[in-house]
Amino acid sequence: MKITEMAIPDAYRIRPEQILDVRGNFYEAWRISELSKVIGRPFPVMQVNYSVSRRNTLRGIHGTSVPPGQAKLITCVRGRVLDVVVDLRVGSPTFGMYDTTIQDEESGIAVYLADGLGHAFLALTEGACMNYVCAEEYVHGTMIDVQALDPDLGIPWKLTEPPIMSEKDRAAPTLNEAVALGLLPTYQQCRDVCPSPDRGGVPSEST
Repeated sequence: MKITEMAIPDAYRIRPEQILDVRGNFYEAWRISELSKVIGRPFPVMQVNYSVSRRNTLRGIHGTSVPPGQAKLITCVRGRVLDVVVDLRVGSPTFGMYDTTIQDEESGIAVYLADGLGHAFLALTEGACMNYVCAEEYVHGTMIDVQALDPDLGIPWKLTEPPIMSEKDRAAPTLNEAVALGLLPTYQQCRDVCPSPDRGGVPSEST
């Protein structure tokens, strides 16, 4: 597998190397040891979630308060999505910036998000299924919601019709409103929970 850092520090893409034959294909989606080496800390699997979405469903932007945080490894296991990582860490050099990845069942590409990063995606196919492997169990009341359609973020969703959204996501504050309300973690808080690894030799890639 190939692990590359995204345009947002502490977010990574994991591209598996597929083995093809007459039966189909086989690949290692990820290895805990390889991921832990890159992120500079163990990645314990504490909770696994799935979501299934209708085409044109927009979920997010979702994050988790720090502490407790909830680092995630996210993969599209059926269908195709436009996946987005947003830096929600106040004081981060890339605060408010995003990076995008097309995830689909054919490629098996996964995205890792450290504590303090927000996640959103747009389902490009019917019944798109996402798998979330989490390093912490979710603690009720710690979810952070930020408006995915915030014009100041300018995420290129390329919508051709109004997206399907939950009422909670539709009513979520903009990034500036979330800052004013004190909802977002600071860059230092996230660094205290998850110190930055030595990234020597880890290539960077942006989509």
